[in-house]
Amino acid sequence: MDAAALSVTLHPRIAEIPAAEWDVLAGPEVADGGRPGDPFTTHRFLSALEDSRSVGTGTGWTPRHIALRAGGRLVAAAPAYLKSHSQGEYIFDHSWAHAFERAGGRYYPKLQVAVPFTPATGRRLLTAPGWEETGRTALFAAIGEIGSQMRLSTAHVTFCTAHEAEAGEASGLLRRTTQQFHWVNDGYGSYDDFLATLSSRKRKALRRERAEAQGFGGTIRALTGDDLRPEHWDAMWAFYQDTGGRKWGTPYLTRSFFDILHETMRGDVLLVLAERDGRPVAGALNVIGRRTLFGRYWGCREHHPFLHFELCYHQAIDWAIAQGLTRVEAGAQGEHKLARGYLPTPCHSLHWIADPGFRRAVADYLEHERRAVDEEIEVLTAYGPFRRCAPVRPEAE
Repeated sequence: MDAAALSVTLHPRIAEIPAAEWDVLAGPEVADGGRPGDPFTTHRFLSALEDSRSVGTGTGWTPRHIALRAGGRLVAAAPAYLKSHSQGEYIFDHSWAHAFERAGGRYYPKLQVAVPFTPATGRRLLTAPGWEETGRTALFAAIGEIGSQMRLSTAHVTFCTAHEAEAGEASGLLRRTTQQFHWVNDGYGSYDDFLATLSSRKRKALRRERAEAQGFGGTIRALTGDDLRPEHWDAMWAFYQDTGGRKWGTPYLTRSFFDILHETMRGDVLLVLAERDGRPVAGALNVIGRRTLFGRYWGCREHHPFLHFELCYHQAIDWAIAQGLTRVEAGAQGEHKLARGYLPTPCHSLHWIADPGFRRAVADYLEHERRAVDEEIEVLTAYGPFRRCAPVRPEAE
């Protein structure tokens, strides 16, 4: 079927689209009984955000999910939101907004095709099996049409895959490259196997770091599924509030989000918890994908040297190796991850801009930024902890 024959609808609630229909697009790989590759685009995760009121009225994230149907059948979709600010995105456009508004334009609202508050790479253009190319092309066209019809200044597709970025650029969208730090499992059988690929100095430093962190005077546990109990979520909420308050001023997620996560996704969650005298003192929350462990939130009630690195990075590597996962994505920013085996990896986004003059200016900026990011990745990789004979790490999928 021609992409032009598809019907396009916008949905203010993910609940308007049946979970079974959405998830066929978001995770067709689960047909074999395994996990979805990207747990964040599943119906249950997006529902948790909406049902907990972490997005919606008063948050600046107004759901407008895009659905494309052929003969009544859902064949393509994208999680999308009207944004009244640029918070919680992690591929930021604040400078673009300021420049456009200084020139007399109205930058907000804008359209954001993304998973709110989630700097994790995954498919953003969801298509049914057999509809990959046609559905993706139709979604690109729909994004531009929605932007034009609603008289929006811009539309953005953030943390998309490299393949989506290439296809979007070919469709006329502007492509942006940024970077994160990811750890890649090169077939390690243990953490010691991973350490063996590092230079001697770095290897000794990490062993000392882990020994000091683990000697904080308590125990560290990795909890998932039915091992997670309400008191663990109470602790994680306290950790999240503290970290969110310091980083963003106001935490993005509500308390009920964690309750819903427990009810609908506890089997997709790994909580690494540090306890002392029977009391949680620090924790790191991860979400489990098919092949990737996604580090998301960290917090503490007590400061202990290197405990942050132990819970967020080393324990994640331990768990990924034990479970046969191929990658750990530890979230946005943080060059301190480099010394712990997390190497710089490109991240991708796409941008539709209505005003021709503004589009040209942004395109010029992105060309210069892309070269700078490529150079930074090359330099940082050279400064990584691996021995010179260690294999080159692949780009994120």
